[in-house]
Amino acid sequence: MSGPTSRLATRALGALLAFAAIVGLAAGCGGGGDSDDSSEPIKIGISLPLTGEFSQPGTAAKQGYQVWADTINSQGGLLGRQVELDIKDDASDQNTVVADYNALISRDQVDLLMGTFSSLLNLPASAVAERNQMLYVEPAGGAPEMFTRGFQYLFFAQQATADHQGDLFVDYILGLPKKDRPQTAAYPSIDDPFAIPVIDSIKEKFEDAGIKTVYEDIYPPSTSNFDSIASAVKSADPDLIAHGAVFDDGIGFIRALSKVGFQPRYFFETSAPSGAEQFSNGVGIKNTEAIFYAVSHTPEAKTPGNEDFVAAFDEKFGGLPAEDAADAFAVGQVLQTAVEEVGSIDDQAALADYLRNNQVETILGPLEWDDTGAPQGQFLIGQWQDGKAEVILPEEAATTDTIIDRRPGSD
Repeated sequence: MSGPTSRLATRALGALLAFAAIVGLAAGCGGGGDSDDSSEPIKIGISLPLTGEFSQPGTAAKQGYQVWADTINSQGGLLGRQVELDIKDDASDQNTVVADYNALISRDQVDLLMGTFSSLLNLPASAVAERNQMLYVEPAGGAPEMFTRGFQYLFFAQQATADHQGDLFVDYILGLPKKDRPQTAAYPSIDDPFAIPVIDSIKEKFEDAGIKTVYEDIYPPSTSNFDSIASAVKSADPDLIAHGAVFDDGIGFIRALSKVGFQPRYFFETSAPSGAEQFSNGVGIKNTEAIFYAVSHTPEAKTPGNEDFVAAFDEKFGGLPAEDAADAFAVGQVLQTAVEEVGSIDDQAALADYLRNNQVETILGPLEWDDTGAPQGQFLIGQWQDGKAEVILPEEAATTDTIIDRRPGSD
């Protein structure tokens, strides 16, 4: 199998080159909205995958943006002006997201931008923003290659990049008594620029510690039937599975494992398990038990403003917010802080400079970035227990002092 990281980089580079002519059409346009002393609303442009393969997290992100807009408007607005969201549907398509952000900038003349969902879509979308010298804070796009392009206006509003998402999980597994540590592991993953670096990093650390790889595979995003992958994993009989998933594929794979009757001792999955009730409804409560995952947010967090956010979300949409909704709300907090501290929406370079040099308090906790826009923090590690998503690591953020160290039904 060819190296996944190099294939992704080639694919992303090809996509960006293909988009270059389109991006160039809007180059130099910048935000064309009203000046700071206007009484007109501040228009914020967003494209999200409201349909297509990323529709579930994309819809959650839209909800988070809407709660943020409602919150700030109820408090008098941004710089004394109401906020108006201009949201388009990119249909989970790279070409569409480029066209959307070009239209938001050059036709709709938005004042500010917020990011879309997924590294796959944010790679080309952030290039549009960069060419137009507009601040681009994104809620879900932590692939390391996002931050190797020398961009000055890009910032990721989570705690760390994808290659560090599983760090605390790895530390926990390697800290188990030798008799309990897994000896073998399987690494299936969707072909996605966020999921693959997470799994690559976990795999490298486990192999260095002597955990043998008995299965690895990268499947296309269009995959909808996971029976053959589940059967192959069962044949390999790993002690541990680390699965790189987005959402629907995460649910599909767990269902397929249940269908073939295989239960690893330890199971880690990216992204999907943080989908709150959508995840547990998708796989069934009994199939969630003891699943590990990395997560940026928990409704129980004692971070400033989190209790109000959770309450506002419940009032507007009902239930607890998914992680992607919280991440989008945090984008709003980051953007709001930069604008209020700079005191203007006209100087986008000053907004970016502020974020590069300051820490911002959010419902995810304090966020800060290096010169590339990559965050410099640490993810939380969650685990499903008795039908509820709990945070188990780090200890100071844990919602329970229990960690289930073996999945029910495993040998």
